[in-house]
Amino acid sequence: MNLSPGFLVVALGVLGLGVWVLHKIGRALASVVEALAAMVVVFIALWWACKAAFWLLAQVVTRWRTSLAVVVAYLWCVWLGWLSLVLVLGGLALILALWRLVDIVSFDQWCWRFLRSWWARWAVYGRKLPGWLHACGLSVRDDVLPVEVTVNLVGRRKASRATARQAGVQMPKVLGVRSGPSWDEVRVQLVAGQKPEDFDEAARALASARRVARCQVRELEPNVVSVDFQRRDLLGSVVHSLPVPDLLAADATGVDLRRVWSGHTEYGHDWRVPLSGSGAHCLTAGASGAGKNSVMWCPLVSAASAIRSGVVRMSGIDPKGMELAYGRGIFARYAVSGKDAIEVLDDLVGTMEARKAEFAGRLRMVPISAEHPLELLEFDEIGALTKYTDRKIRDQIVERVALLTTQGRALGITVRGYVQEPTKDTVPVRELFTRRVCLRVTSKTHVGMVLGDGAYERGAWANRIGDSEAGVGYVWGEGIREPLRIRAGWVGDDTVKALEHYVTNGGVVDLAAQRGTEGVAA
Repeated sequence: MNLSPGFLVVALGVLGLGVWVLHKIGRALASVVEALAAMVVVFIALWWACKAAFWLLAQVVTRWRTSLAVVVAYLWCVWLGWLSLVLVLGGLALILALWRLVDIVSFDQWCWRFLRSWWARWAVYGRKLPGWLHACGLSVRDDVLPVEVTVNLVGRRKASRATARQAGVQMPKVLGVRSGPSWDEVRVQLVAGQKPEDFDEAARALASARRVARCQVRELEPNVVSVDFQRRDLLGSVVHSLPVPDLLAADATGVDLRRVWSGHTEYGHDWRVPLSGSGAHCLTAGASGAGKNSVMWCPLVSAASAIRSGVVRMSGIDPKGMELAYGRGIFARYAVSGKDAIEVLDDLVGTMEARKAEFAGRLRMVPISAEHPLELLEFDEIGALTKYTDRKIRDQIVERVALLTTQGRALGITVRGYVQEPTKDTVPVRELFTRRVCLRVTSKTHVGMVLGDGAYERGAWANRIGDSEAGVGYVWGEGIREPLRIRAGWVGDDTVKALEHYVTNGGVVDLAAQRGTEGVAA
């Protein structure tokens, strides 16, 4: 086929025109694509800039102390120079060091604990706690793994797992840190799907992750818990009881019988127990040598002036005839045998019935006074008379103790019992004691028997208390969800005799004789 030169020229012209048009279209499309890409880049940059601005604003608001310190330091450097800032900070550090040497208590209370809390929030818990919580199973994860199953003609199945779609991991949020002398209290906000009991069960794992001896979880709000880590043990040394008042002191009691000093708590605070009112009925369980005598005598020493003035009238049941007998003079009623114990209990029940007749319909609570004193019964080794004795005597004692613990609070009668074996068979009225203390025990199961179900999981590791830690234990009473570790004040033999000497005015006052016909012979 022969093509004329003119046709070739026209064809080449059309081809060139097509190439030119395509070139123009390509350039236009490239411009559009470039514009779209620039718009996307600008949008993404603006998005991340807004997100960063909001994040920075949130950090400034939530961590305003740190933000203010950074701003002040920057402005100081701009206006006065960095050298003056270094000199001022050095002088401030020197002043703080001198303050610590002069009065470490006020230094820690007003300065150091705030700095320690700030450092713990930024350097320890804000950075490491999310990882610990995730490792201990305290994160919420949403994984959907669909499985496709096909069946062929010969009956064989072939299963394939689709690619997992992970929606993300939700972590509990650290709201704040409070660092005390021995404990770090980390407030954590739970995420949907979690409950405080999840943290209770992971307490020991969290303690191991933090490399501390103990971790305790406290519920602050329905969705907020405090995860407390014990950095050091403030109960490692002996806590001494208060001194017995001077014999020449006035008889005015000056004692709040609802909050009587009894020792120290693991948080470095005073441990106070009620001898009257809500939570006064107390059952203390512990193995031999665990320190039950400290729990018994320390509040009595603290309330010595109230006993001396007659505002508190003591009764004692001492099956061993040894412990309470050492301070026999302070007891208006005293019993050793089962029959004598029944007489003491009958006397208390009689007092309770008399107060019912006198105050029924007039008052809801009997006012404690010298005329109507608080009747305080110390029942040592209660299991010896509620299980290991004649059945008839045992039933009578259990019945009377049940009456006193269920009805005595409003009528000014308090029962405090002590036992080595806290089983239900040994102490049938165990649940009627509104406050319970668990000292060192020989079995993990005893913890739940004394403090209730879940106490061990919440950190009451009473079976791990050492033999040399007499008086150390855990308390769980009315209004207290978490077991609190305490150490009762140690009371020596000389202190018990000093208490007896003070209450009886050197043996001049016979409390049993003052009761007249109400006295029960030992």
